[in-house]
Amino acid sequence: MNSNQRYNKAAIKQFRKELTSMLGDIIDIDVKIMNRAVNEGVKDVKNNTPVVSGYMRRSWKSTPAVKAKAGGVIKSVVNTMDYSSYVNYGHRIVNSEGETVGFVKGQFMLEKAIHKVDKAMIREFKKEVEKVNRNHDK
Repeated sequence: MNSNQRYNKAAIKQFRKELTSMLGDIIDIDVKIMNRAVNEGVKDVKNNTPVVSGYMRRSWKSTPAVKAKAGGVIKSVVNTMDYSSYVNYGHRIVNSEGETVGFVKGQFMLEKAIHKVDKAMIREFKKEVEKVNRNHDK
């Protein structure tokens, strides 16, 4: 084995080591970004939820971030109150005979929060990519 082959083998070994460390960073970044963005969304959806008794506002939660089978990270915003979908999407008004007499428009607070989460994910992802690049001198 000549010196050029030894150098190439050492360089490839070093590259693989750096790549492995960066991949570990990427998985951590995905979870951090998802947590930050969804927590911002939960805050937004709570602020946009109309308050009568406060139960629905307090029922907004986020699930833990988990790795998806496709390779990404999944985290959800949920509300445990049974009537939250009616407030979010709207519902019809029915009289005592079962006839529809009106419709209450939805507040769409969940959709507004999802839009905010999307923007936050982009912003946080850019921050983390810059941070990883600084750490790995790129």
